[in-house]
Amino acid sequence: MGMTEAEKKYKNIIWILSILIPLAVAALFVINLRKMGYDVQPLSFLPPIYASINGLTAVLLVWAVSAVKKGNTSLHETLIKVCMACSSLFLLMYVAYHMTSDSTPYGGEGFIRYVYYFILFTHIVLSIAIIPFVLFTFVRGIAGAYERHKKLARITYPMWLYVAVTGVIVYLMISPYYNH
Repeated sequence: MGMTEAEKKYKNIIWILSILIPLAVAALFVINLRKMGYDVQPLSFLPPIYASINGLTAVLLVWAVSAVKKGNTSLHETLIKVCMACSSLFLLMYVAYHMTSDSTPYGGEGFIRYVYYFILFTHIVLSIAIIPFVLFTFVRGIAGAYERHKKLARITYPMWLYVAVTGVIVYLMISPYYNH
C-alpha cells in the first residue's frame, strides 16, 4: 500500500523539521545570549524540569503501548499526543536553558566517565534520528494507515523510549556538576 494523502501532505514538512530541529540545537553550541552581551538571567531551574518531562514521556509511552495492546486506541492516541507535547516542551526548555546558561562539563572520573559519554552520545544520536520516525509514525496513525503505522511504531517506540529514559539518566549523572 502506498502513502496516504496525509503522508504525502506532511512528508516535506516532516523532513524540514527533521533537519531544522537538530540544526537549531547544534546552534546552541555557538549561540549564548549572555556571552553575546544580552542581560538575561540563566534559566538554571530548567534542567530538573525538562528531565522530569523526559521521565514523564517515558512513562506515557509505555502506557500508550499498553493501551493499544489492550485495544484502547482512543487512549493510545491521546497519550501519544501528550508525549509529543511533552517532547516539544522539553525541546523548548532545553533550547532556552542552553541559550542563557554556560555548558556544564561532566566531572565524573574513571570508568563512569566513559559510561556517561556513551549514554550521552547514543542519546544525542537517537534524539536526532527519532524526529522523522515519530512524525511519520504519528501521521500514519492519524491517517488511518494502521498496518504501516504499527510496522514503523515497532522501530519508533524503543528509540523514543531510549531517548526519554537516557535523558533522565544524563541529567542525573551531570546534575551534581551544575553551578547553582
